[in-house]
Amino acid sequence: MGQNFQVVKASGVMEPFNEEKLRKSLRRSGADEVLINQIIQELAEQWHEGITTKSIFKRAFKMLKRRNRPYAARYTLKQAMFDFGPSGFPFEDFVAEVMKSQGYEVETRQLLPGACIRHEMDVVAQKEDRLIWLECKYHPIPGSVSNVKVPLYVHSRFRDLEQQQNGNGQLRGEGWIVTNTRFSEDAMAYGRCAGMRLIGWNYPSNGSLREMVDRANLHPVTCLTYLTRQEKNKLLENGIVLSSTLSRPGGWSDLLHLSNERRNKIMSEAQSLCGNT
Repeated sequence: MGQNFQVVKASGVMEPFNEEKLRKSLRRSGADEVLINQIIQELAEQWHEGITTKSIFKRAFKMLKRRNRPYAARYTLKQAMFDFGPSGFPFEDFVAEVMKSQGYEVETRQLLPGACIRHEMDVVAQKEDRLIWLECKYHPIPGSVSNVKVPLYVHSRFRDLEQQQNGNGQLRGEGWIVTNTRFSEDAMAYGRCAGMRLIGWNYPSNGSLREMVDRANLHPVTCLTYLTRQEKNKLLENGIVLSSTLSRPGGWSDLLHLSNERRNKIMSEAQSLCGNT
């Protein structure tokens, strides 16, 4: 089959296959053009009308994993976000780390007074005279969408917090909503109109969550290919979200009851992934 065929996205929508989109995702993993061409050639033998993007991803991941585990780990970044678990707390902690990488002082899950009531805010970030309240909308299932009800509801909370801030003569705050998936068209339109910053995996075109993570060179522990699902969950339950934590010796290995051999493999992968020597 040529390359004129339809693929099924996680949302269930069908669209024409875009080879350049696949190539870009492979480049972001660190793979060079020779390796990318090899993978595309192997995948082409398995393409068919109606194949899912998930299936293409899994096959490309396996090919990268056989050749270079750090490449595979980087390639799986988007999927790794869905592996944070159902609670959403690890996603909040990861977003906090992204803000820290930009020089912000950060606190998570803070109960803040508004003009009318108190509000629990997922992440509060401050740098110099800038104060940001971040509401994190985590989705464990690919294809999920944050609809217009999200910014409508969150905007009222931001306004209540802002009234309290202004009344006390303190810093003027700004509200962000961050999701690991995407927003509906109405949600994005409302966010723009209301002066809120909405950040999705690929939104906006400049300053998306993926771009922020790439710039910070941060990778969640759920990226690492040498860890089992149970081990990843154990780390997340204990507040360990960054692969960089595993690039050096520490209590994390005792937490997982690892042999020296497995610990060293995990450390080596984490070091390569994070660019450490």
